[in-house]
Amino acid sequence: MAFIVTDNCIKCKHTDCVEVCPVDCFYEGPNFLVIDPDECIDCALCEPECPVEAIFSEDELPADQEQYVEINADLAAKWPNITEKKDPPADAAEWDGVPNKLQYLEK
Repeated sequence: MAFIVTDNCIKCKHTDCVEVCPVDCFYEGPNFLVIDPDECIDCALCEPECPVEAIFSEDELPADQEQYVEINADLAAKWPNITEKKDPPADAAEWDGVPNKLQYLEK
């Protein structure tokens, strides 16, 4: 089982989770982070660090977020690895909790 970054990360992209990952399995896109499911060791350190609660264990993934399993795997193979915390976007607080943000995902 891996952890999955879901919808609420889009346009929020806090990177608190990246710093605690012992295997550096996070990858960064323009406005979203993903976890490489093949690298994730299911340690659960990232989940409580996410200030917008966008990270879930694959076995606890809400039904309406299941498409993010494939999105994480696909984009982790394309995007660069990120290992250090960065400042979130200036408007991240405005996007926290906005539903159905998949349309805003920049690949």
